[in-house]
Amino acid sequence: MRKAKPKKRYLLPDPKFGDVQVTKFVNNLMKEGKKSLAYKIFYSALDIVQEKTGEEGIEVFRKALNNVMPSVEVRSRRVGGATFQVPTEVRPERRESLGMKWLIRFARARGERTMIERLANEIIAASKGEGAAVKQKDNVHRMAEANKAFSHFKF
Repeated sequence: MRKAKPKKRYLLPDPKFGDVQVTKFVNNLMKEGKKSLAYKIFYSALDIVQEKTGEEGIEVFRKALNNVMPSVEVRSRRVGGATFQVPTEVRPERRESLGMKWLIRFARARGERTMIERLANEIIAASKGEGAAVKQKDNVHRMAEANKAFSHFKF
């Protein structure tokens, strides 16, 4: 690489819980720069989660995120004209990022009326180990397991 690595940008914690992870999630949830709307959607979804489960909303969210974060993934690697799917460990920042993006993507794809309900139900499903986001993680892990024979191409 010719240039120096860019400095890591640090986010401010969110106003309600004082958690940087929540800020990252809201930044991923945000569309067209409407951060206040994204916060409103997230906090309302956590309120619904708290009503339905009886547990603290932020704790259910953390549990859901842990259930969705992948630990291994496959990466394409060209070796001698052939492309192999090589399983690799996922860096902690990327794990968190993938988990958040999957939760949001599959919440948007749900059939409920509002985004608040969709996000709340996806968080509840993920915390129980169900839902489309957890299924995506299982598929990624299954792919890595199936291609374990090519793990020696990691270098």
